[in-house]
Amino acid sequence: MTDRANSGGAVPASRADNVVLVHGAYADGSSWSGVIALLQQAGMSVTAVQNPLTSLDDDAAATIRALDLQSGPTVLVGHSWAGTVISQTGGHPRVSALVYVAARAPEAGEDYGALAGTFPSAPASAGLVHSPDGFAQLSEEAFVNDFANGVDPGEAKVLYAVQGRISDTLFASRTTEAAWQTKPCWYAISREDRTTDPDLERFLAKRMNATQIELDSGHLSLVTHPREIADLILEAAGRPVGKR
Repeated sequence: MTDRANSGGAVPASRADNVVLVHGAYADGSSWSGVIALLQQAGMSVTAVQNPLTSLDDDAAATIRALDLQSGPTVLVGHSWAGTVISQTGGHPRVSALVYVAARAPEAGEDYGALAGTFPSAPASAGLVHSPDGFAQLSEEAFVNDFANGVDPGEAKVLYAVQGRISDTLFASRTTEAAWQTKPCWYAISREDRTTDPDLERFLAKRMNATQIELDSGHLSLVTHPREIADLILEAAGRPVGKR
């Protein structure tokens, strides 16, 4: 089930032929595979960034390199942690719209951890395993049951195998920009999210005045609901939805 809402004052989408997809923590670019195929079928040029997950600066640099290669207006899309990345980089002149998928969306300089702390703690965070080298990843149990809840168990284990390990300091990063304040935004909320509290997602979507959809999905709606996510991106690109 998909519900649509609007926080008011939505800006009509500009036509874009390009999409840059940015993955979140505990993931890599392959998490977008289902969405990529649908966008390509719709005639979009698609690039998936491979974030190093070592720092906000490093992830932002990887995203900017991808944006610099685009030939014209581009929809910039971020899942989860990558909402921070696209908030930092979305002021790039080729970015025509931003799409957030169960994603963070901090104000410039905001302590996002403190903001998230005002909402119920999501179960996935309890499964974070730190190693002596300064990196962390989710345990298999937390990944499959909380981060990838709703994903076919076999597919969830494949995603677990390719998860990106994150720097221990990654989430402490603070943005210096909040591109969602100046670019039109869309937001996909996951009602059954066990990684980010759904009410936090609703708060962020409302704060950015985004066009919203709500999905009966866990955190990985880009995996379980690729059609709905692809259609939201096409809408942000000013493209027909449902006409391929």
